[in-house]
Amino acid sequence: MRIGIGYDVHQLVEERDLILGGVKIEHYLGLLGHSDADVLTHAIMDAMLGAMGKGDIGKHFPDTAQSYKDISSLILLEKVTELMHSEGYVIGNIDATIVAQKPKLAPFLNEMIQNLSKCIGCEPSRINLKATTTERLGFEGLEQGISSQAVVLLEKRE
Repeated sequence: MRIGIGYDVHQLVEERDLILGGVKIEHYLGLLGHSDADVLTHAIMDAMLGAMGKGDIGKHFPDTAQSYKDISSLILLEKVTELMHSEGYVIGNIDATIVAQKPKLAPFLNEMIQNLSKCIGCEPSRINLKATTTERLGFEGLEQGISSQAVVLLEKRE
C-alpha cells in the first residue's frame, strides 16, 4: 500500500464557472486556472500521483500546454487513473476536504463523490468528502480563493 497527499488552491474571480468534483455550482465567482481549476479534483490527482511517486499534475499536465486549456479535470483524473492501473494499483480510499467560505458545499458533496467514483472506477464508499470554512480567516475566508486537501491510499491490485 502507498499513501499520497495532495493540495491545490485557485483564486476566485468573476466570469468563471465554479466547478468542484466535476459539479458546476451556481455562484457569482468561479475559479481561475488553465483548466477548469477544479481544486478538489486537482488535490486528489496530486495525492494519487504522490502515492505512486510520479510527481504532480503540473508535471503531467503543464499549464503551458494548449491541449489542457479549459479541459475538464475529470478527463485528467481519468488519465491519472489509467496510470494508477498501469502501475498495478487501485484506490483503497480517498479522504478530501474543500475549504471555502461560500457557497455552502454540503448539498453538492454526494454528486461530487458520484462523479469522482465513476472516473476512478471505485465504489463511492471509498471516497469521503468534507467541506469547511475558515470562519472568515485567510484567503478562503475572505472569499479570494478556494483550497482543497486530499489523502489517498493506494493498494496493489489483486
